[in-house]
Amino acid sequence: MKRRKHPAQEPPRTGITEAIRQAKADLDSAYMNLDHALDPDLIDCYIYQLKSAQMRYHFLLHRARDEDSSRV
Repeated sequence: MKRRKHPAQEPPRTGITEAIRQAKADLDSAYMNLDHALDPDLIDCYIYQLKSAQMRYHFLLHRARDEDSSRV
């Protein structure tokens, strides 16, 4: 059985570059926030944000690479 992809979860093909730029900015921000956090609760929060940003960034990079290879 194939999974259906939800359109809201996928960026439009023409905007993939911009989505990657935004994901990279979110990733950089998460690293900076984690570096400056002192409170244990905030550290936990920023770790979750960092993991989320990493996963989204890698997803978008793989998505862009897959689109490029399918165009050839």
